[in-house]
Amino acid sequence: MTSSTSPNSPRPERPDRAALRGILRRRGFRELALGRALTFFGNSMAPVVLAFAVLDMGGSAVDVGLVVGARSVSNVVLLLFGGLLADRMPRALVLQGAALSAALVQSGVGLAVLLDRAPLSVLLVLSVVQGAAAAVSIPASAALVPLTVPPGELRPANALSRMGVNTGMIAGTSLGGLLAAVAGPGWGMVLNGVAFLGAAFAYRLAGRELVRRDPARRDAGARSAAPAEPVRPWRELREGWTEFVSRTWVWVVVLQFFVVNAVSAGGIQVLGPTVADATFGRTAWGFVLATQMAGALIGGLLVARSRSRHALRIGVAVVALDALPLFALAQSADVLLLMAAMFVNGMAIEQFSVAWDLSLQENVPQDKLARVYSYDALGSTLALPLGEMAAGPLAERFGVRPTLLCGVALVALVTVGSLCSSQVRGLTTGEPVPDRSAPQGAEA
Repeated sequence: MTSSTSPNSPRPERPDRAALRGILRRRGFRELALGRALTFFGNSMAPVVLAFAVLDMGGSAVDVGLVVGARSVSNVVLLLFGGLLADRMPRALVLQGAALSAALVQSGVGLAVLLDRAPLSVLLVLSVVQGAAAAVSIPASAALVPLTVPPGELRPANALSRMGVNTGMIAGTSLGGLLAAVAGPGWGMVLNGVAFLGAAFAYRLAGRELVRRDPARRDAGARSAAPAEPVRPWRELREGWTEFVSRTWVWVVVLQFFVVNAVSAGGIQVLGPTVADATFGRTAWGFVLATQMAGALIGGLLVARSRSRHALRIGVAVVALDALPLFALAQSADVLLLMAAMFVNGMAIEQFSVAWDLSLQENVPQDKLARVYSYDALGSTLALPLGEMAAGPLAERFGVRPTLLCGVALVALVTVGSLCSSQVRGLTTGEPVPDRSAPQGAEA
């Protein structure tokens, strides 16, 4: 972009910087972003400490896959329920309940690990509860963002929210590896519990701010707290499904991530700790994961200032860079090369994530947004347990390197396939969809 300011005139403050600061002054958004950051801090540390807890018990890569995969199974089973709940109940209240549940379970299991009273079955239960809490909170938190800022601020708001998320993930992944190496995985779980407790408090403050700002919206953007007609879950799920399948670009990208997420989960979450334990160590692995999140943080700064109207096309294309860390692991690359690959991958992830959130929020009616997010999350994560549970047996059968290289090929193939869709290539952003829903949260 070229500036319209003449060389001799005083240089004004960049509008994007002023917009970013203005968004951060909005209390409801700021508190929601804090809650999301704390939630992802705990969620990003959880698979790291869980994996090393299993390995400390003498478990294998197959056992790691079972424990990590149990979370994904629980998440997949309850995702649609989470979207339906977030479209009918106060979204901030849904987030509070999920965070409090995660805090109690994480703290309890962490203490059991510290006391050597946490067998593999207990870690499986922890994974299931984590997955259930995430299934409820993912659609609610994503659908709540548009209600905290005006429509014209959605792109930078999504970028800022994800920058907070990535900051939490950087801290979570690095501390997870460090605590597992120095103090033991149990302390990581206890710290998770504290983080989720803080997230619940932040969500409560965000909900109160939305009610204070607009008392008529007591459900923070969901449907009326006292609907006139009875609840019909199956009909409402069908409404969400209709919104989902009516847009080709939505289900094409979700299908792409059905493959990409499965490959990345198996390669990074399961085979990554196994390779790290055999080569450069746990502490270095924690920093490798943190480097990916650092790349995402830088990517967030870039995308917050972007004005591209074809954000989805660019975001989908750079998903191909998900193959870089897998390729580096397959080549037994040194830590510095692997960190570089993860950094570039993190930047690419952020470009896609903001473009995807913006595309959904601007093109799906608010009263159905959480349900569409739940179908999106379901499709994108449905293969996670398959990828996580299959990675160990495949690596034992064919070897770690061939398994990772096969993943590289799959990521490249599905990315090219997604870009073959004219709707993916042609979708533009900047024109929010009219909200066709009934008055939101109006008192009867």
